[in-house]
Amino acid sequence: MKRSSHSACRCPVHRGFTLMEMLIVLGILVMLIALAAPRFLGAQRKADIQAAKTQIGLFRGALERYALDMKTFPATEQGLQALLTAPAESTAAEGQTAAAGNWDGPYLDKTEIPKDPWGNDYQYRYPPERGTGDFPDIWSYGPDGQDNTEDDICSWGTPQAGSGSGQPIEPGAGSFDRPPMTPPPAPGPATPPGGAAPPRRPTDI
Repeated sequence: MKRSSHSACRCPVHRGFTLMEMLIVLGILVMLIALAAPRFLGAQRKADIQAAKTQIGLFRGALERYALDMKTFPATEQGLQALLTAPAESTAAEGQTAAAGNWDGPYLDKTEIPKDPWGNDYQYRYPPERGTGDFPDIWSYGPDGQDNTEDDICSWGTPQAGSGSGQPIEPGAGSFDRPPMTPPPAPGPATPPGGAAPPRRPTDI
């Protein structure tokens, strides 16, 4: 039996995506990105803010060790660089003189003062101008890179609501300072379990 030379060849047919199918897939991808992007950016923003607060906390600890040796904090002109570089000569701040020989740094485990997560320098002031007490002011401009705005990350604490300080709340300020302790109420007369106060004895006249 002879095979016909004209027998049909059955070859698989590969069909590509149509333009409509590609547009549908692209639309789905755009929707997924639009839903996921805000969450990702929000998480990144929170991580950057927490990193800045952590770094400011490290500066505070290093400054405390510096002050133990030098009997004062670095002046504004010295800045945070004083944590890494020994002073060339005696320095003075707030009328206190510290001998350069007392410097026992570096007080940070770094070769240079790091920048904040947004690439800006950390700001430093001593004597303090914004915070309370005698601790230096340390702050970051925050995500917007602008000073004295709502997203600044600061070393000083915000006044508690109802504290009666009369000072405006610093938006975005870090909660590094401990809030003031509320004094315990003055002791009063003991009240029996029943809730009624014990009767008073008449006073002899």
